[in-house]
Amino acid sequence: MSKLKGKKGIKAFLLAHVGKIVTTEQIREASGNQGQYGRRLRELRDEDGWPIESHHDASDLSSHEYRLTDFPPDRPPIRMQRNISAKLRAQALDRNGFTCQMCGVAAGEIGVDGRKAVLHVGHIKPKSEGGLDELSNLRALCRMCNQGAKNIVTMPPDRKWLISQVRRANDEDQRAVLAWLQRKFSN
Repeated sequence: MSKLKGKKGIKAFLLAHVGKIVTTEQIREASGNQGQYGRRLRELRDEDGWPIESHHDASDLSSHEYRLTDFPPDRPPIRMQRNISAKLRAQALDRNGFTCQMCGVAAGEIGVDGRKAVLHVGHIKPKSEGGLDELSNLRALCRMCNQGAKNIVTMPPDRKWLISQVRRANDEDQRAVLAWLQRKFSN
């Protein structure tokens, strides 16, 4: 057992297991059984730029498994400050009906990756292009679309186009659209 604890212990453990699946139990042990091992793991991934996959990123991982896919960068990536408040995020999700504004999947539904959709709040006009952290520039996106939409501005389809697509669909698909709309708006 290593004498390193906390984040240093987790770093050493992950570096010894690059490309291999490790469990939360192993990570906890590598931290010296400290209570904040999950937070330290997120810091490595989100703040230090370590390429750590979880079940959100790879379908072959369970909810208690992780994988360091490659050696970490020499320096952490430059991150933009995140200023979207919890209240603003909630307003954007509520306004968008807890539905991805690109693919239409609702939170908790099974997405194209075969897993339950997790919604994020993304910018319509990217911050890197001067987009602001305000409700009019935010939209709900599922995990898959949010990853694919990095700095790509896609306007939602207009009503006329949507109706034309539904009219072109077969009866079974039209009924599925109707059922989905009834579920969505049955409050």
